[in-house]
Amino acid sequence: MKNHVEARDVVKRFGPTTALNGAKIAIAEGETHALVGRNGAGKSTLVSILTGLQRPDAGEVLFSGEAAPALADRDAWRQRVACVYQKPTIIPALTVAENLFLNRQSAGRLINWRGLRARARELLNTYEVDVDAQALAGDLTVEQRQLVEIARALSFGARFIILDEPTARLDGPAIERLFTRMRSLREQGVTMMYISHHLDEIYEICQSVTVFRDARHVLTRPAADLPHDELVAAMTGEATTAYEARTRTPGDTVVLSGEGLSLAGRYQDVDISVRSGEVVGLAGSASSGKVGLAETLVGLRKADTGTVTVNGTQVRQGDVPAAMRAGLGFVPEDRHHEGFVPLLSVGENATFPIARKLGRYGMVSPTRRRDKAVEMIKNLDIKTEGPDQPVGDLSGGNAQKVVFARALVDDPTVLVVINPTAGVDVKAKQALLGAVEDAVDRGAGAVVVSDELDDLRICDRVLVMFHGRVVQDVPRGWADHELVAVMEGIEE
Repeated sequence: MKNHVEARDVVKRFGPTTALNGAKIAIAEGETHALVGRNGAGKSTLVSILTGLQRPDAGEVLFSGEAAPALADRDAWRQRVACVYQKPTIIPALTVAENLFLNRQSAGRLINWRGLRARARELLNTYEVDVDAQALAGDLTVEQRQLVEIARALSFGARFIILDEPTARLDGPAIERLFTRMRSLREQGVTMMYISHHLDEIYEICQSVTVFRDARHVLTRPAADLPHDELVAAMTGEATTAYEARTRTPGDTVVLSGEGLSLAGRYQDVDISVRSGEVVGLAGSASSGKVGLAETLVGLRKADTGTVTVNGTQVRQGDVPAAMRAGLGFVPEDRHHEGFVPLLSVGENATFPIARKLGRYGMVSPTRRRDKAVEMIKNLDIKTEGPDQPVGDLSGGNAQKVVFARALVDDPTVLVVINPTAGVDVKAKQALLGAVEDAVDRGAGAVVVSDELDDLRICDRVLVMFHGRVVQDVPRGWADHELVAVMEGIEE
């Protein structure tokens, strides 16, 4: 079987940092090939080179044996390769049809809107994407946006698609629907490179696996011939065991409570309480209401009815600063839009909540901010060139650690984290879950909202939500199939 895409001995440097050092990958025509590695291993840099956004300092890229086109020839690149990024690239204020044919609406000066919508419906029908072409992209679900991006990529004629962490914000049924579409595309001859930290997905959907570590190629093997332990060892350079949750005895003090909370279209009649030294999980499908409830607890949303109390103080709903002043720390669902400011430094992002404490008369002391940032960098083992490095330059796992640093910097007595380990590697996942348990060991209470069962294992109990209601309070010690059955509304 001939190679559809090949990168040979690729070197890429950014100043003193070597992002790729003789890296290589060969993807056979019509296969789904996984690229895995820890955050910072060089995966994103290779993607930027394969998509023509960056030029390698050394090495070459081949498509079906031919050299890659010049970087300036964007149309030629789009016909060769397309990427569906973890961070959406569609424009929310435009319709689906406008997004599908952005910058190619018409060959003339005037746009034939009726024709554009007809072409969009035809394209969506071709790839079985059940979305209204006239709908605003901002009103779509995460799953629908991803399918629209895949359809747009294929519309350029590309037969090679890169999927970068496509399941990071999808629930179980949506992941299965995505995999069904991927299998259908593969049957049509589409070649795919699949990037994910969810190793079980690699074995389910991919035929081959390439591992990068420390900017280098480590191995390429058929997925069926690569045991899980060997894959993890190749990624980390050492054998890695699963994170072991700590045992503890929660205190008697209720540090966070919500009573009679309802929000139309999201959840209804919810009561929740969290004690000091306790981790409470929120689980359920994407439509369960778990994220909306968590965002209400931290002030991002305002419930139609009910109250939220933090450390005995009833806080004004829809007011994040008020919740933080009461002692709450928060890790949002989407770090790119709500977690950090990419152009600002690690130090600035990590110390936002305590800026008022780092100086006098409304002025922030650069020295005090830097000292606090250095402390947080050390505590969370953030791989960075220093507190002055922009967060946007960090890998996904290290950027997520900065978001955790911001949540923990004021020593909160309540911590609410949503999908805390989405898009991070095995080592970073252990560090982030450990940070939650460290805060709880110091007496904080925590709420963990996640689609990952491994994240929920640190919880003392898990509240399972289904169609906007809490249907069961599951104590620690559950089996995977038991929790999933409740989440999916299945009677066992």
